Amino acid sequence: MRLTVLTAVAALFTGAATAETVAPADVVFGESGEVVASLTGVAGDADRGRDVFATKSKGNCVSCHAVAQLADVPFHGEVGPELTWTGEGRSAEELRGIVANAKISFEGTVMPAFYKTSGFIRPGDAYTGKAPKGELAPLLSAQDIEDVVAFLLTLKDS
Repeated sequence: MRLTVLTAVAALFTGAATAETVAPADVVFGESGEVVASLTGVAGDADRGRDVFATKSKGNCVSCHAVAQLADVPFHGEVGPELTWTGEGRSAEELRGIVANAKISFEGTVMPAFYKTSGFIRPGDAYTGKAPKGELAPLLSAQDIEDVVAFLLTLKDS
């Protein structure tokens, strides 16, 4: 009896944790590109978000955006807007939408859609015929997105 109860409780918690992650195709964008609901149901970790933002092999955000608070990270980009004040001017919902798929908020932007898995143009087919087929993995996980949003909310000019 005790083992059955423990197994049922474990299954309940495991199911709840995985059921809360929103798949890339299921993200609901608002009229202005905002994403109101958390992608994971778990609060973002600003320190981990800083790491994703600043690390070239992860989000690589710093290659396009300058951030005064990341003075220890070399080679900030100038392609995207400076983000030093972002925590003052944007909400979590706006930032979540921009990081997940900036093209919803800003048509024509060169910022990649970090949480998109389908609908890509595959120019490799014309050159090598070896472009990947089917869905691709998102550039960042749902939790990575939440972590980056938490970090961006800490960015304040003062």
